[in-house]
Amino acid sequence: MAAKQKELIVQLLRSSKLSITDTRVKILELFMKSNGALEHADFEKLSGKSFDRVTIYRTLQTFLDKGIVHKIPTTDTSVRYAICKSDCGEHDHHDHHVHFRCEECGSTQCLDETDIPVIQLPKGYAAHNVEVVVSGVCKECK
Repeated sequence: MAAKQKELIVQLLRSSKLSITDTRVKILELFMKSNGALEHADFEKLSGKSFDRVTIYRTLQTFLDKGIVHKIPTTDTSVRYAICKSDCGEHDHHDHHVHFRCEECGSTQCLDETDIPVIQLPKGYAAHNVEVVVSGVCKECK
């Protein structure tokens, strides 16, 4: 890992008031190297390293709670996570953008430049969260 990347990871963990552990550093490194969202099982595949599944789950949940990563909805039972790029904080996510799932390669990308459209709800309804996933073929597979 490049020294600058490690410095960014350490700074992110410190600013989130988290202890700096090898697992946290490795998981954040994998997020930074990835070109999209990651599933729970991707961490072992991408690192070639054996991780305790409970430790990965707890780490991802901690990162989610601290506003370091956000969940991406899927049409199956898996959960995907992506690193937050906006000014998210503890229990306060601002990653309101569209996600794209490629039907060819299976990758999921955050489309940061594409805002979620405004949705007019009927009177009496209050939205707390809107998730938009577009599926199709990504530019690499096209």
